[in-house]
Amino acid sequence: MNQNDSSRGLLLLLFLFVCDPLGSQLRGDVEQQAIWVAGEEGYHTYRIPALIETPNGSLLAFCEGRREGRSDAGNIDLLLKRSIDGGKTWGRVDRVWDDGSNTCGNPCPVVDRATGTIWLLLTHNLGEDRESAIVGGTSVGTRTVWVTSSQDDGVSWKRPHEITVTTKESGWSWYATGPGVGIQLEQGPQAGRLVIPCDHKVLGSRKLFSHVIYSDDHGLSWRLGGRVPDDQTNECQVVELEDGRLLLNMRHYDRERGTRALSYSEDGGMSWSGNFFHPELIEPVCQASLVRGTIDEETVILFANPADRRKRVRMTVRASLDEGRTWPLAQVLHEGPAAYSSLALLRSGEVVCFYERGERSSYERMMIARFSLTDLVPEK
Repeated sequence: MNQNDSSRGLLLLLFLFVCDPLGSQLRGDVEQQAIWVAGEEGYHTYRIPALIETPNGSLLAFCEGRREGRSDAGNIDLLLKRSIDGGKTWGRVDRVWDDGSNTCGNPCPVVDRATGTIWLLLTHNLGEDRESAIVGGTSVGTRTVWVTSSQDDGVSWKRPHEITVTTKESGWSWYATGPGVGIQLEQGPQAGRLVIPCDHKVLGSRKLFSHVIYSDDHGLSWRLGGRVPDDQTNECQVVELEDGRLLLNMRHYDRERGTRALSYSEDGGMSWSGNFFHPELIEPVCQASLVRGTIDEETVILFANPADRRKRVRMTVRASLDEGRTWPLAQVLHEGPAAYSSLALLRSGEVVCFYERGERSSYERMMIARFSLTDLVPEK
């Protein structure tokens, strides 16, 4: 066994120490709190979480505040809460974007390590336009792509500006950025590139695809990247692997298969492979979250979603120590109804999951779950 294998084996043992043999119970406290509750603070429903750690160590939790109901259309504002203590406490609600009765949502933030700027990609449509009308070409307007940014740790945000012309093809109808987070590439000729996972539908068609957009000039301009060639996928998340490839993890609409779809890029997101499927990553057709980071100087990829083939229940965080090939470790956060999520692996080593959950439906609360793996292991 070489040194690298030994180190990975030790990390696996450390993970197993904090998880039970079935991967369903953390031996320690998972701190959970609701930071948004349906019906409170002026909104009927809160949905679509996105969570990111800033260069200063603050946590930014974005979501959609839906004024009148649970619908994906109508009067929807883009909201933010900040935490400066690792998610223990949260500040006031800030409205990043409120465009009257229109729809502002699908938050997907990314941090530029070189400049410290926090970029936030968004989508917009007229509140009167429903998704079916946009897809069918009968809507008054269409789905558009926007970006805003913050240079003061998320305290203030520039007025959003539209980037649809460079990030959406004319034959596309519905469009979504994220939801979740983007990444900045660290390796190869595209190092420094900002990559945002997205999806779209083809005008007048039932076909739906995952794709990415990117910026090579620190967020000043945004361009359309590659599209996954196989359809039946949409909401997705992306990570950069150890060998420089990008891995796209996608919601897939084959209910009989009931698993996530995967695609790989070897050119920084400009082209993508056909779909692969992972039998361990089961899903009921729902958004999921994916992040990559280091714990104890070793790489770990974390994945969260409702771990059930039929229903949006059983929010589960999984860990892979081999670049996503296997997922032997898991932590259930909530056995009942749960839906969308966003993960952050903090520089402190703590894991934070921002997710939708409830008792009768998945959309009663927006929860923050915090747990630290490294705090629960003995000294080496």
